[in-house]
Amino acid sequence: MSQVEESIEVAVPVHTAYNQWTQFETFPEFMSGVERIEQRTDTLTHWVTKVDGVRREFDAEITEQLPDERVAWTTVAGDARQAGVVTFHRLDDDHTKVMLQMEFHPDGVAETVGDKLGFVKRQTKGDLERFKRFIEERGQESGGWRGVV
Repeated sequence: MSQVEESIEVAVPVHTAYNQWTQFETFPEFMSGVERIEQRTDTLTHWVTKVDGVRREFDAEITEQLPDERVAWTTVAGDARQAGVVTFHRLDDDHTKVMLQMEFHPDGVAETVGDKLGFVKRQTKGDLERFKRFIEERGQESGGWRGVV
C-alpha cells in the first residue's frame, strides 16, 4: 500500500471549491490520465483512465460526503485499488485549502517503480495545480451536489 498527500490553496470560497469537486464528470478537464468519469448514482462513479499507455476501468463508491468539508471514496470494482479523501478548509471568505490524501496499490513492476520514483505524487500535485487554474479562471463552480453521504 502506498500513500500520497498533497494540498493547494485556491482563491475561491470553500463552497465554490467543494461544489466543483462534486462535479466528477469534469475531472478529465484538469486531471491528467483521466479519460472519462460517469456518475452512475449519487454514490457510484465509473472511471476510465490511461496513464503511460496503461488503460484502467474501475468503479469508485463515495463513502462519506459532507458539504464544504470532505469527500471520501474507495474503489469497489475494476482493475485499480485505491481509497482517499479530499478535505476543504476555509482560510477566509475567498480562499480555501484543498487537501487530498490517497492510499493505492501499485499493480505490477512499472507502477511499483513509478510509485517509488514519485510519479503518483507529482501527478497528484499537478492535478491539484490544474484544479486551481480551472476553478480560479471560471470564478464559479459548474454545478454542485450538496447531499450528505
